[in-house]
Order: sequence, then C-alpha cells, then structure tokens
Amino acid sequence: REPRATALIFSSGRMVVTGTKSTHNSALATRKFAYILERVGFQPAGMLDFKVQNIVGTVDVGFPIRLEGLVFAHPTFSSYEPELFPGLIYRLVQPRVVLLIFVSGKVVITGAKTEAQLIEGLRKMYPVLVEFRKENATSVPGDVPTIAAA
Repeated sequence: REPRATALIFSSGRMVVTGTKSTHNSALATRKFAYILERVGFQPAGMLDFKVQNIVGTVDVGFPIRLEGLVFAHPTFSSYEPELFPGLIYRLVQPRVVLLIFVSGKVVITGAKTEAQLIEGLRKMYPVLVEFRKENATSVPGDVPTIAAA
C-alpha cells in the first residue's frame, strides 16, 4: 500500500515507477514491485541501474502573471500559444528544466533529475515572475482588501 506508486513493467525487463512523492519512496516502491514479481515466479536481477529520470514539482506563486509580456520579453526561452495550451512553456538552460506557467500563478516544473534542480529552477525564475505580476488583478476570495489613507 505505501508508498503509493504505479509500475510499468516491460517485456525487456525494464520497470518504470511513477507517482511517488520522493526519490526515497521511489526506491522503496521499486523494491516492493521486485518482491511482488518474485512472488509470481519471476527472478528480478535487483536494482542494477536504478536512476531517477524525471522529477515534477508544482508551486503557486500567489499572484497572477502577465504571460503575454513574459513571452515578448523572453522569446528565446519561452513559447505561448493560448489557442493550443493555456500555459506558457519556459525552458531554462541551467538547470535544464521546463516550467509551465499559468495566468493564475500556478507553475509546474518538470525535467529535473534532482530536487535541488527543482528548487534552483524556481529560484532563478521567481524574480522574472514577480516582474510580470499582474498589478490590477481581481482579489482572491478570502483576501483582506487594503485601504490606502489619503
């Protein structure tokens, strides 16, 4: 049952484990799937070349973002086709990660090999997101409006 994970097992003997929340849980799930395979009669060779291929992270920056301004300011790294996909695709060179940035302020970071690369990618991109913050956006339910004194 724990950790929650899904395994794709191929006839070549390769196995892909997805859906875990950490690299530790992924390694644990791999061992559990190998045990299940042993129980049904297969002899797994062990974790000979276990490696993390892709880590995905999500974050809400807490403010809406002007995607049109961002794509015009950074055309070499970003693409935005709202008719095809509602998010802006931003490809960072170092670390080599891809960010899917949405108007709502939600960001999906993918393509990282380590959790440190996820953090570094967001750390590099956050000042750019603040620069293209929507100023006169409607308030989010639950926010307390501030009143400026004249």
